[in-house]
Amino acid sequence: MFATVLHGPGDVRFEDVAEPKILKPTDAVIKLAATCICGSDLWPYRGLQRQDGPQHMGHEYCGTVVEVGADVKHIKVGQFVVGSFATSDNTCPHCRHGFQSSCDQREFMSGAQAPLARVPLADGTLVALATTPDDDLLPSLLAASDVLGTGWYAADAARVQPGSTVAVVGDGAVGVMGVLAARQMGAERIIAMSRHKARQNLALEYGATDIVTERGDAGVAQIKSMTRNVGADAVLECVGTNESMHQAIKAARPGGSIGFVGVPHGVELNGEFLFFSQKNLLGGPAPVRRFLPHLIDLVLSRQINPGKVFDQVLPLADVAEGYRAMDERRAIKTLLQV
Repeated sequence: MFATVLHGPGDVRFEDVAEPKILKPTDAVIKLAATCICGSDLWPYRGLQRQDGPQHMGHEYCGTVVEVGADVKHIKVGQFVVGSFATSDNTCPHCRHGFQSSCDQREFMSGAQAPLARVPLADGTLVALATTPDDDLLPSLLAASDVLGTGWYAADAARVQPGSTVAVVGDGAVGVMGVLAARQMGAERIIAMSRHKARQNLALEYGATDIVTERGDAGVAQIKSMTRNVGADAVLECVGTNESMHQAIKAARPGGSIGFVGVPHGVELNGEFLFFSQKNLLGGPAPVRRFLPHLIDLVLSRQINPGKVFDQVLPLADVAEGYRAMDERRAIKTLLQV
């Protein structure tokens, strides 16, 4: 089969690779209905993340099960499934506490920008739908596997409550999904920090009430001026840079909470700064599996439409153009048709 392989910075190829096979008795193989490019894929694409040899790309997926290992008991061939980018057995102590992305047996998915993908720990990772969904719901179900689940976790970790004031740092796909999540959780005021008109418009559509274009300390000053010099109750950090992390912490009020989900690159936090900030921080790789059943229900009942975050649709064979478009900010998120 042909699949996506990153050979080095800027060098994405759609090339012939071996079809995935069952390697462990807890594995499943799925035929993807759709896949996509993640903002985190751009780190190695830009040469900002170490890469040892060619890398099979893709960790967001939904599709139909075509094969299961001998120890898979609950997931069946023929079922339509959605899974997380972090695999989990869903039974270990960390999983039972809702942090499946720290499962004792965790693996990070790869190779999903392809027609077929192997999913480890299938019983704990995959959520099966009762029936095959309508085609128009595929983008939203695909979003649930990572970008929606990650934005949702950012809001959950930031302790968004009904009536709260929320600031979202980052206007990529995760940030926009964070806006959607905060609205669903009942936030009264949602301040999206964005300089890009298309992303501002999508954030407003998903429930943002205000737009702030400034960044860094200037952005913090704007948040303070909009909240009577108090700061936001909850801040969602969805970028992962040193500037964005400090911006998020400074924008929250004392006693407020920051949910940080941007993959960190160059983030350095001073202990004294944290001590006197008096704010709650929780984040990391999102435990998407915790939220998947609820998110799938919201999508299937058409209460939310996260699939709108895909503003570019390409055939899988044109994946290299998708990477270029996202790298150049010509696209928020690219869906790849299999």
